[in-house]
Parts: sequence; structure tokens; C-alpha cells
Amino acid sequence: MKDQTRHRYVQGIERAVALLQRAVDSGAELPDPGQLAEAAHLSAFHFHRIYRALTGETPGGTVLRLRLLRALKLLADPAQPVTDAALAVGYETPQAFARAFRQAYGASPSELRAQPERVAQAIEQSSRAPTPAHEAAELRVEVVSMEPFRVIAVRHRGPFDGLDKVYLRLFEWAATQGLVEHVSGVYGVLHGDHRDAPPEGVDFDCAVAFDRPAEPGAGLIAEQLGGGQWARYRHVGSFDLLDDATDALLAHWLPGSGRELRDLPFFHHYLDDPEQTPEALLRTDIYLPVA
Repeated sequence: MKDQTRHRYVQGIERAVALLQRAVDSGAELPDPGQLAEAAHLSAFHFHRIYRALTGETPGGTVLRLRLLRALKLLADPAQPVTDAALAVGYETPQAFARAFRQAYGASPSELRAQPERVAQAIEQSSRAPTPAHEAAELRVEVVSMEPFRVIAVRHRGPFDGLDKVYLRLFEWAATQGLVEHVSGVYGVLHGDHRDAPPEGVDFDCAVAFDRPAEPGAGLIAEQLGGGQWARYRHVGSFDLLDDATDALLAHWLPGSGRELRDLPFFHHYLDDPEQTPEALLRTDIYLPVA
């Protein structure tokens, strides 16, 4: 059963990639995220994150790679003008095409075409997705039942390198309410993948639970976490590696678990104070909602 589940996930992502491939090859309009999720037989709620975890790239990254691959094959013909190749693969101007090409291969289309061996290497490189950053290490995952619990949070949108200041603001508010001694847990709620976010970022809730009733002040929100079954994995190390750990769970544990993700955000439970604990020893429980 687990092998069948893993195969189903892989086949689903392959169908989504094939849909993108057909659109790029035909010059048709690209499928939207909902269509890709439907082709993969996955919930649109988590599709983007699962796709990246299994392929090592975003759907947008796949489109870029496939467009450049098609362009490389066109440019292998010395009679093919660069401008025609750019338009054929969906670029509005040769300049935009040249920028994307140089970023991917370190040379302009004309420069690369003058070196057939480099063209062959680039075709080989672009014919496959990049290797995901995470490893297929043994993952000790527990599936636990959780009672719902309440947290007070600040919703942050923007770069994650400013989260420490957001948590500081939350604890300063707690101090004014006499709640610091009643903190029972510190959490982070993910509303998307910040690595692929537009400049304005994605929502991330910096949250704290208390062992006594508390009402949110100005600029704060109350929300519920937990409830139902959750896959829990303990990560030890830098917060910067939490995304890789989550990708590993989605790519290596989830497909073979026989579980499905529920349409709820992932969240982190931070077990140590980063000001008191060495970075390499920081413990964080990653929670994925499962059924």
C-alpha cells in the first residue's frame, strides 16, 4: 500500500509536468495552479509545496527550464535566428530571452551556439529537474492526535529575516498584560512557501500560547491550532534548515506513509530560546496536518 501511495504521488507530479510540457511545446496558455493540482490529483492547498519538494523546483522554474530547453534545441540549427527562437518559446523580446539564457548558462544564445559541445551539455542539464536540496535520510515521524488550542499571534508579511523583531513585539505585549510567566508554547504558522514568494512576501503568524485565558490586543489576532491528527517531526539545528526538513517530509515520508494532507497550514513549535541555545542544538517540532 505504501509503495502504491508513493507511486501515485510521483505519477501525479509527472502528469502536472507533462501538462506544462505540452503548453510550452505548443505555445499555449500555461495551466493555472488549480489545473496543475487537478492533473496531479492533489489538493490545491498544498500542491505548490509538494511539487517543489518532489521535483526540486517550482512550477515556474519548470516552465523556465522547459522553455530554455526548447530554445536550445532550436538554436542547435545554425539557420535558426535568435529572435525567432525567443518568440517561439514565449519571450516577448530577444533581450528578455538573452537575460534568462545568460542567467541559466553563463553565455548569450549566440555565444553558446558557437560552441556545440556546450549546447549539448546545456541540453542535458535542462532535460532534467535539479536535484532537491534535501536528503532521503531516515525520518522519525510520529502521527499524533492533538486537541485544538488557542494562540495569540502577529501576522507578518515580508522577509523572514525580520521575524525575531515580530516575536519581540509579541512578548513585549505579553509583558504589559502580565502574561510572560504564563507562556506555554511559541509557534510559527506557515501560510505559504516564503522561498518562492513575491517581493511583498507571504503571511507567517508569529504565535504564542498561554496557560490562562488571554485576549489579543491591537494588531494581534487569536487563532486555533491543532485538532485532529498531525505528523510531527523533530528538527534539531538552525531555523534556516526548516524548509529543507519540511521538503524531506513531503518528498520522502508523506508519499510512503499512506496519509493525505488536510487543507490546513503547517506549523512549527519552537522548543528552545535561540538567545539561550546554540544554533546547532535548537529543537523545532514541525507539524503537518494529516488524515
